[in-house]
Parts: sequence; structure tokens; C-alpha cells
Amino acid sequence: MKPPELFSTEAQSTKRARAISKGMFLQELARDEILERLEAVNKSFSAVAIVTPYPEIWSTALPKANVVADTDVLDLGLAAYDLVIHAMALHHCNDPVGQVVQCERALRPDGLFMAACFSGQTLAELRAALSMAETDLRGGLSPRVTPMAEIRELGAILQRAGLALPVADSLKIPTTYRDIFHLMRDLRAMGETNIMTARATSFTTKSLFDLAQLIYSKEYASSQDRLNCTFDLVFLSGWAPDASQPKPLKPGSVSKTLQQSLEEAKNSSSN
Repeated sequence: MKPPELFSTEAQSTKRARAISKGMFLQELARDEILERLEAVNKSFSAVAIVTPYPEIWSTALPKANVVADTDVLDLGLAAYDLVIHAMALHHCNDPVGQVVQCERALRPDGLFMAACFSGQTLAELRAALSMAETDLRGGLSPRVTPMAEIRELGAILQRAGLALPVADSLKIPTTYRDIFHLMRDLRAMGETNIMTARATSFTTKSLFDLAQLIYSKEYASSQDRLNCTFDLVFLSGWAPDASQPKPLKPGSVSKTLQQSLEEAKNSSSN
């Protein structure tokens, strides 16, 4: 039996179709961060695939790469690439583990997987303001802001997918907005508004957003009387297993304790 989907792929397509180029600033930031990290890797890549809903973001950065849509079944050949990048789509996947597993299977031995996505504290202020406003007005909640996985959960996906030497790190991007409506316009321009299947589909009265604006400005205002808003990006990397990679020591193989090693180093330096 197929499990229920957290996100509506139909709503996702509609929202993404309304995205505009000036709303891609976080997509572009994530791209630039990935490219910068690639420069630090002591390896050249000849066969590259990029999984992304916005191929135009990558068209000049890696023009020879094979760009693949982030559908449930990725159009990736088995062991066909030495680099696979999953760009800013994992946070809206119904099966993020499956996505990373497919990317791992598309890698050649010692191939590199990299990903970037929203996580953790992204839009935490907006989520809290809308929740408080809806509770006050209606006595209950409906899902309005996508729940985001934490960095530890995303890092665990790398291990579940069988990738070696997994690394996960985050980049918090503090921003400010004039008001809640300004923020929501930016989210629409990004194609990042609510696509949860359990979202309320009936008309939302302006009174809810007006109250959310009051709560937001009271709880999360900056010193310049603007609204603080956090975007939290997580970057993931891992390697397809290969015999050439460093291996951890076997349990019990260490002959000295850390304290003994430190004492020896101290004695050696003093001599």
C-alpha cells in the first residue's frame, strides 16, 4: 500500500510555474556555495548530473552537466556519473531517502554526491506567527508552512543511502522584511509556498494574516522595525564507496589512550 504523500506534486508544479527569476536569489546562493565547495575537492569530474527544478540556475555554471527533473523516479543511469548534485529540492520530496539512494546508485565508485536544501529553522518566525494567529481566531491549526528536517536527520539520510564519508553543515541566512505580505510575495516568487496535501484549500480571510502580522511584528521585529526572517540551508556531501577511501580503525585496535598520546606529545615538545 502506497503511503500518503506529504506534498502535492500537482500543487508543486503550479507554484513552481509562477516562480520568477528575481525570486531565485536563494537558489543562486546555494549554487554558488556548492561550486565553492567543489573547488576545494581535489578531484576533477567528467560526468556530472544535476537534479533541480530550476535548470536555468545551473545553465552557465556547469553547462555540460546532465540536468534532471526532481521527479519521484530520477532519470539517472546506473553508475553513470562521478558527480551528482541535488539542488534545493529535497525539502519538498515525499521520499528524500529514496532520492538520495537513487543518486548514490547513479554514482561511479568514489563518485561524489552533493545536495543543498532548506531545513531546520527556515521560516520559523512565520510558522509561529501564523500558528498563534490561527489558534486565536479559530481555536485550531492547519498546516501552512512546510515542516523542515533538522541537519541531523538530513545527515542520517546519507548513511542510510550507503554513502561514505558523510558531511552535513548548515548556513543560516538572516533576512528582514517590511511586513508579512512582503515575505509571502518573495516566497511566491521563489516557488516555495505551501504545497502540503493537508493544507487548507478554502479561502483564507485577510483577518488571519492581519493578526499574524501583528504577532510577527511584536515577537520578531528587528531594531529597524522590520520583520526578522530566517532561512536555514543545509549542505550535504558523501562519496560512493571505493577501496581507495580511508577506513576507520577497527574497534579495539587503538593501543594508546588519548591522554597517553597527549602526554607523549607534551614530553616530546619539552625535550
